[in-house]
Amino acid sequence: MSAFACERPNMTEQHRNRATEAFFGRRKGKPLRTQQAAHLETLLPAFRVDLTSPAPDDITSLFAHDVERMRMEIGFGGGEHLIHRAVENPSTGFIGVEPFVNSMAKLVGQIEAKGAVNIRLHDDDATQVLDWLPDACLDQIDLLYPDPWPKRRHWKRRFVSPVNLDRFARVLKSGGVFCFASDIDTYVNWTLSHCRDHAAFEWTAENAADWLTPYAGWPSTRYEAKARREGRKSAYLTFRRI
Repeated sequence: MSAFACERPNMTEQHRNRATEAFFGRRKGKPLRTQQAAHLETLLPAFRVDLTSPAPDDITSLFAHDVERMRMEIGFGGGEHLIHRAVENPSTGFIGVEPFVNSMAKLVGQIEAKGAVNIRLHDDDATQVLDWLPDACLDQIDLLYPDPWPKRRHWKRRFVSPVNLDRFARVLKSGGVFCFASDIDTYVNWTLSHCRDHAAFEWTAENAADWLTPYAGWPSTRYEAKARREGRKSAYLTFRRI
């Protein structure tokens, strides 16, 4: 592992840089329904990752049952993909991150309904979890239809950046993958460029079908459906941790 990936960010430095790492916009939308508010109050604490305690050396200990793989989804939105994958892969442990309150409330209700005990959650900035995790603990990171911040002056707020790719490189196992999906051409090209220039990642595509075809078992999402309605095609990129 290269030197840049081995050093864990200092938490003081992390908070000092927080203003330049505002990767998400608003935190809350419409008022929550009574049941949704109750889910956040009574269920979320049981699934929330406790970042106030040091991360365990073996991150699989976050779960009461044995898990064989660890996967993190950053900005899970409506949670359709995360809950689908968790139910589909009960032997994989998932960490889902979403700062938007309404989305978190929706997913917590789905976790209860479907008994997905292999999910842990964080309802704030994903960089906080990435900086808390131990080295080489994740098999996969998913960043699916992230906010594209389309205005050029906001591009610095896109989650894919050299500093966050450093974070990915530190927590991903050798051979682990970073999966990125988007319907915004400028963000797809941005991600390809940043990963190309980062020594820890290689793009796995061998032909156009590899990045135009959805991932195996892909359940689709509301963002993808919106893109199709508006005539935009999606790209599905996979980068391997060298």
